[in-house]
Amino acid sequence: MKPTQPHFARNLASEGDVNLSARRRQWEAQCLDDATRAMLAEDSRHFLHQSLSTPCFNALKASSGIWLEDLQGRRIMDFHGNSVHQVGYGHPKVVAAMKEALDVLPFSPRRFTNRYAVDLAARLTSLAPGDLNRVLFAPGGAEAIGIALKLARIATGRHKTVSMWDAFHGASLDAISIGGEAIFRRGVGPLLPGTEHVPPCDPRDCRFKCGGACDASCADYVEYVLGKEEDVAAVVVETVRATDVQAPPPEYYRRLREYCDRHGALLILDEIPSCLGRTGKIFAFEHYGIVPDMVVIGKGLGGAAFPMAAVIVREGLNVAADRALGHYTHEKSSLGCAAALATLDVIESEGLLARTTALGERALSRMKLMQSRQPSIVDARNVGLFLAIELDRAQIAEDVMYRCLSKGLSFKVGQGTVLVLAPPLIIAEHDLDGALDIVESSITEATSA
Repeated sequence: MKPTQPHFARNLASEGDVNLSARRRQWEAQCLDDATRAMLAEDSRHFLHQSLSTPCFNALKASSGIWLEDLQGRRIMDFHGNSVHQVGYGHPKVVAAMKEALDVLPFSPRRFTNRYAVDLAARLTSLAPGDLNRVLFAPGGAEAIGIALKLARIATGRHKTVSMWDAFHGASLDAISIGGEAIFRRGVGPLLPGTEHVPPCDPRDCRFKCGGACDASCADYVEYVLGKEEDVAAVVVETVRATDVQAPPPEYYRRLREYCDRHGALLILDEIPSCLGRTGKIFAFEHYGIVPDMVVIGKGLGGAAFPMAAVIVREGLNVAADRALGHYTHEKSSLGCAAALATLDVIESEGLLARTTALGERALSRMKLMQSRQPSIVDARNVGLFLAIELDRAQIAEDVMYRCLSKGLSFKVGQGTVLVLAPPLIIAEHDLDGALDIVESSITEATSA
C-alpha cells in the first residue's frame, strides 16, 4: 500500500532520508547500470520493504578507509556510514585483531567469560569518568537502550521515563517508545506506558521562544514534568542529537543533572552514534562537565566490522544480580570485543581525538564561509566531526544529497533539511576539503536549477 501524501511529507522530516521519493527514482534511472538494477531487484524481492532502507538505491562490492565502491566501480566518500566508521573501513589493526580472535575463540557462549570481554570492560570503565564502573555488552544500540531502561526500573522501583520529541534511540519497540519520530511510532499500536515526552533543546526551533540563544528553559520544563509526575525512573537524552547535530549548551546538562538528582530520576545519555571520538572526546558528555548515571554507546564500538554496543553505569546501579538484564547470545562476543579493543587502540595511537577537534574546526570555518555565499544555508554547526549544514527547504536538501552522490559523496539528510556529514575520523585534510567542495557546488546547482 502506498503511503498517503501527508504521511510522506512528514516522513521527510525524520531520522534520515526516505526511499519513497520521486527524486530517488530519478537518480536511480540516471545513475545505475543493468547489473546494479538486477541486484536491487533481487534485494527488493527477498527483503521486507521499509522506509529509510529496503528497497535500497545502490549496491556495494567493497569498502576501505573512507571509501565505498559500488558494483559499477565508482568510489564514494562515505560521510554517512551509519555512524560506525570512526576508524574507517577495514582498518588493519581491527582486521588483524578479529582474525586472531577468529582463529583462537570464534565464539564464547554467554555462560563463560573470555579475555577479550574482560579487557574491554576494564578499558571502557577506565576511560569513563566518575564511578561509571560497570558495563553490559549487547549486539546493538537498541538492545543496550533496553538494558538501560530495565535497569532504571529495577533500581528506582518506577517505570516512567521522560525523553525528547524528535529523538532516535533505536528501532525496537521499547526504543521507539522513548523515541520521538512518527515514522517509527505511527500505527504500531500501544507503546510502552509511562513514556512521557518533552520538547528537545533546539535553539533554532525553540518551543520556549529563546530567540536562538538558548537559555535552557527547556531543561526547566523537564523539571516541571518531573515534579508533576513525581515517580519518573529516568530522563533519557541524546547527548548530541544525531539526526541534525543539535548540541545543547553546558547549562542545559548542568540543570538536567541537578533536576534528576532532586527528583530521584536517573540520567541516561544515549551516545550510540556520538561516542568514541566523533565529538573530539571519547564520550560526548565530557564536553559538559557532568557524569550521567548511565551512558549507552555503540555503532563505532565494533570498528565498522562487528555489531557491538554497551551500557556503562554507576557502581551503585549494580543491583540486578537476580534478574536477566541482557542475556543476549553475543553478549560477550570474542570477535566483537577484539574489534572494540583494537578500535580504542587506533583512536589512542593515531591521536584521533585531537585530530577530530582540529578537523572539525577546519570544517566549520569552511562551512561558515559557504553559508556566507549560499543564501539557502540557514545554519552551519559542528561538534568535532559531527557536521551539519541546515538548508531552508527539504526539497533542496534532498536534491543536494543526490547531486553529491553522483559526484562521489554519501551522507544523510536529517529532520528534512539538515545535511549531516559524519566522515571517518581518519580522513585526510584534502579529502575533507574535497567533500565540502562537492557539497557547495551541489548547493549552487540545486538552488539555481
